[in-house]
Amino acid sequence: MNTHKYNGTNVEAMLKGQANGTDDEEMLKGQAQILKYIYGALDGMAIRCCVQLRIADIINNHGRPITLSEISTAIDSPSICVDGLRRLMMFLVNRKVFDEIVQSEVGESEPRYALNHCSKWLLCDTNVSLAPLVMMRTDPVTILPLHVLSRSIKEGGTAFKAAHGKELFEFCSLDSEFNKVFNEAMACTAKFTTDAVISHYKDGFLGSKGSLVDVGGGTGIAISKIVKAYPHLKGINFDLSHVISTAPTYDGITHVAGDMFKSIPPAETIFMKWILHDWSDEDCIKILQNCRKAIPKETGKLVIVEIVQQATEHNIFDDMRLTYDLVMFSLFLGGRERTEREWKKLFDDGGFTRYNIIKIPALQSIIEVFP
Repeated sequence: MNTHKYNGTNVEAMLKGQANGTDDEEMLKGQAQILKYIYGALDGMAIRCCVQLRIADIINNHGRPITLSEISTAIDSPSICVDGLRRLMMFLVNRKVFDEIVQSEVGESEPRYALNHCSKWLLCDTNVSLAPLVMMRTDPVTILPLHVLSRSIKEGGTAFKAAHGKELFEFCSLDSEFNKVFNEAMACTAKFTTDAVISHYKDGFLGSKGSLVDVGGGTGIAISKIVKAYPHLKGINFDLSHVISTAPTYDGITHVAGDMFKSIPPAETIFMKWILHDWSDEDCIKILQNCRKAIPKETGKLVIVEIVQQATEHNIFDDMRLTYDLVMFSLFLGGRERTEREWKKLFDDGGFTRYNIIKIPALQSIIEVFP
């Protein structure tokens, strides 16, 4: 039995250093941890600043580690604050976003900065990047709801609507500027997630025939990559009209506007990447039932790419899976990241008989679902 009593007096004594050595040390650690969380918002904003200044691209374009002076010159601003840039780079090196290389040659006093496995994800001039997601997640539109998270807990409803007066998807349909930021962020994650799916689900798509519809496919990045890798498939990118209207043309892809809560284009295989986590159980069941109607009973299947929360498993994405669950709570009414048990119940209620979870090197897993 724990006999410690953490009333106000005891906590105050520990804060004043009057407790025993162990408690004093633990309270100091607790202070450091809370301070880290309080100022954690600066991590994201410093990375946003890095993307806006295109620092990773500047280093990459030089093809070698470069000095602060070279970064400053490449930013090309007549009034640049070099001291601020130096302090930003010190911060990002401390966060291991960039590497700092100290030269040993005589007369060389200025350190050089190099890309590493983190900063390579911040390149803007590359096909695979997290830079668009950085810009979306640090945009004032998505930051503001976090200020009213407590209100959504006390009163219900989403923090996003409490902050903006509209739910996220309605807001996107009315705000073309943020809609572009949001779609670009979704497209960037679709690229590398779909690459992981294709490389670890080869037989799954090889066995598919006829048409493949991507439900909630955004601007079509994911379905275009799948059809390019499996040209025997006919691709249908299915999403709301305001999303489809901004989608580019892809070989082998037909863009179809519609509402997944009403009906889904018929296909042998339905692909859904990070769609169901936006919705409540009741809404997910409606979507799954419409999927069930759209595929043939004998040969049809769903290929779902979603987070599967694992309480007993430990890997590099565990912390982020919990973070995404809180993100879903703040943005979508009923949105959540689910455990395998919760997924199974949805599939049962949606009219499906069996499923298979396939782990891939990504935040999400593949879930095959069969009628």
